[in-house]
Amino acid sequence: MMCSMSRKFSFIITITVLFLISACSVLPGKDTHTPLPPFAPPTFTPMEALSSNQTSTSFSDTLVIQCTPPPCQEDEAYHCPDDCPGGCGTTCATHTPSPLTQIPQLPDPAQYQWSQVANGLGKPLGLVHAGDGSGRIFIIEQPGTIRILQNGELLPAPFINISERVNDKSSEQGLLGLAFHPDYRNNGYFFVNYTDSRGDTAIARYRVSADPNLADPATESQLLTIAQPYGNHNGGHLAFGPDGYLYIGTGDGGSGGDPDGNAQNLDMLLGKMLRLNVDDLPYTIPPDNPYGDEIWAYGLRNPWRYSFDTLTGDLYIGDVGQGAWEEIDFLAAGTPGGMNLGWDFFEGSHPFEGTVPEDLSLIEPVAEYDHSLGCSVTGGVVYRGDMNAWQGVYLYGDYCTGRVWGLLRDAQGEWMNALLFETGTNMSSFGEDENGEVYLVHHGGEVFRLAEK
Repeated sequence: MMCSMSRKFSFIITITVLFLISACSVLPGKDTHTPLPPFAPPTFTPMEALSSNQTSTSFSDTLVIQCTPPPCQEDEAYHCPDDCPGGCGTTCATHTPSPLTQIPQLPDPAQYQWSQVANGLGKPLGLVHAGDGSGRIFIIEQPGTIRILQNGELLPAPFINISERVNDKSSEQGLLGLAFHPDYRNNGYFFVNYTDSRGDTAIARYRVSADPNLADPATESQLLTIAQPYGNHNGGHLAFGPDGYLYIGTGDGGSGGDPDGNAQNLDMLLGKMLRLNVDDLPYTIPPDNPYGDEIWAYGLRNPWRYSFDTLTGDLYIGDVGQGAWEEIDFLAAGTPGGMNLGWDFFEGSHPFEGTVPEDLSLIEPVAEYDHSLGCSVTGGVVYRGDMNAWQGVYLYGDYCTGRVWGLLRDAQGEWMNALLFETGTNMSSFGEDENGEVYLVHHGGEVFRLAEK
């Protein structure tokens, strides 16, 4: 997440570059279960065209227009015509990712821009959709609120406000993560990751009300809390995998250099990727978790944003570096649990401290950059929208410099990595909508969408 703020940025994948960063982390929580009354799924009204006063930047002044799609049947996919770069949406438009095609090279960034779709937000940290066909986008604000972007307009009332429960005194604390249950359309459940009043990580479940744009803070059920020894390296991201389980990225507990050795300690939940079945509260352990507990993978410093490719199921992780290197880790779909991502034996692909035991295998990053190019990696998403040139490109960036790279695996399994955009933003997150279009979140209060010029 956001950490130090030195400027400069670069990328690498067989080429070496320099990089600097700080970190973040996640906390364990306690299980409390508050029974809820029967849930009646809310109804949604169809999306209308975006308002004509929407602005476009990134950096041009071209207006981005959204078309109103024709009527469609439930679960029918609708794709926008090429002359409608603003995108389209209906309550029944279920996006089907484009077939897996191997584009030969990264796109020419000069043909594209980041178009502003929202501003006036309070320290936005993340952006997700609910997968319910409504076309809405949900934006996390660090102090403890979640806002809705609907039909190109930022709704004035928050979806939920839990700021009274959220501790955001430190730059790496606050409301940090949001994920909607895969069956949200029917059960109305969503999950958040926040720093509580003690500075610990809390993972909690909430439920939407009869009004689809309002959730009730009183429906909170805490699943897990994780004690945090320091105020930084809290991780904070949440994501459901293609297996239906909730993945929770935790930082190593903070300070610097993992002084408590948490990342390599399998008795601690810090510095890990946790994996839980949250269909029943507080949660159960998936039967194929490698150690019979919450841990799925380990050796992480501060995973700030990770995502699953919606087409392939591959997992990409942006792990914030200590003081020299930022990295992107990759776990292909089907990779078993128990993978060790290397921290704190390595920072990126470079030795950091200690000697790796002979019987221990480590996963090397697929991309890294040094601190001459940035200071804190923000993990991104794989593009699966309607622009064919971007199919399969993983977009990630640096919080301090606003640089955006593209990472693409070719037909031979080799990685291509290139610096594509200089946005000048403090990008706290990337996200995608139901149609697979990609967004960039600026911590200063704006949201942008990748679009053709």
